[in-house]
Amino acid sequence: MTEETKTPDEQAFAIQKIFVKDLSFESPNTPDIFLEKDWQPDVNLNLQSSSRAIDEIVYEVILNVTVTAKLNEETTAYLAEVQYAGIFTLDNFADEDKTYMLGSYCPNLLFPYIREAISDVVAKGGFPQLLLAPVNFDALLQQKLQQQQEQKDSTVQ
Repeated sequence: MTEETKTPDEQAFAIQKIFVKDLSFESPNTPDIFLEKDWQPDVNLNLQSSSRAIDEIVYEVILNVTVTAKLNEETTAYLAEVQYAGIFTLDNFADEDKTYMLGSYCPNLLFPYIREAISDVVAKGGFPQLLLAPVNFDALLQQKLQQQQEQKDSTVQ
C-alpha cells in the first residue's frame, strides 16, 4: 500500500468547519401581527459574503443574510439575521483562483446551511416558512469585482 503525498504545486482544498456565527430573530409586533387577515408582507433580503485570512492557507468565509418582512412602513412582522461561517484550507491557489474560491465557491457551500437556518427561525417565530431562492454567487462575485475595478479606474483619473 502506497501513501499518497501532495506535490509542492498541487492545489489542496478542505473544509475545516462550518458553523453559525450569529443568529438573531425579532418580531416586535407579536402577538397582534398574527391577527392580520391580509398576510402579504413586503420581504426585503440582504445577502453579503466576506472572507479573511486566519493563517497562511486557512481562511474564514462568512455568509450574512438579513431578511425583513413588513406589512407596511410602520409594521414589521419580523427581522431575521443569520451569519454562517466556514473555515477553509486553500493551498497553492493562484490569486485569481483564490478570489473565486473565497468569493463564490465557499459561499455556495455555506448557502444551504443559511437557507435552512432562515427557514427554521422564521417558522419557529410563528410565521409561514420562508425558503430563499438559489443565489448565483458567480454573478455576484463578477459584479463585486467589476465595481472594484470601476472604483479603481475612477480614482486613477
